[in-house]
Amino acid sequence: MYRLTSHRRTITETDIVNFVNLIGLHEPPFIDMEWVRKAMPGIHNKRFAPAPFLISLGMGLVATRITSLIDEMAEKENFGPFHGMVGLEAAVKSPAFPGDTLRADVEASVNRKTKKGQTLVDLTHVLRNQRDEVVVIFTEKLLFEPRTS
Repeated sequence: MYRLTSHRRTITETDIVNFVNLIGLHEPPFIDMEWVRKAMPGIHNKRFAPAPFLISLGMGLVATRITSLIDEMAEKENFGPFHGMVGLEAAVKSPAFPGDTLRADVEASVNRKTKKGQTLVDLTHVLRNQRDEVVVIFTEKLLFEPRTS
């Protein structure tokens, strides 16, 4: 098992609004705060981060360090070049709001070898807030080619 913990980042309302507009997620929960206040009582009655934003942020938090982790893993596990991401599984556990500070804990492990000799690697991200509560857990499924030399 290979592990790393990212730096922390506080999310802002601007981050959420920019993401929602970038991807065109123009649904009432993300663009109409009057609708949110009336239709979503309780904890969700204010702006919150959409799950795709949280997954993207979780990937971004480790982006500067993930290559060295994969390189270390490839050397020890004897696999070759990156082929691509072949899957993603996610579960949202708790909402995240502007002002929350998040970090990602990542565990990387070899899932299995394919019939073609490729290696499937799981990168499991656990995104936690400033209270150490789990916000999102997601696993990237990556495929690597066999080592050639």
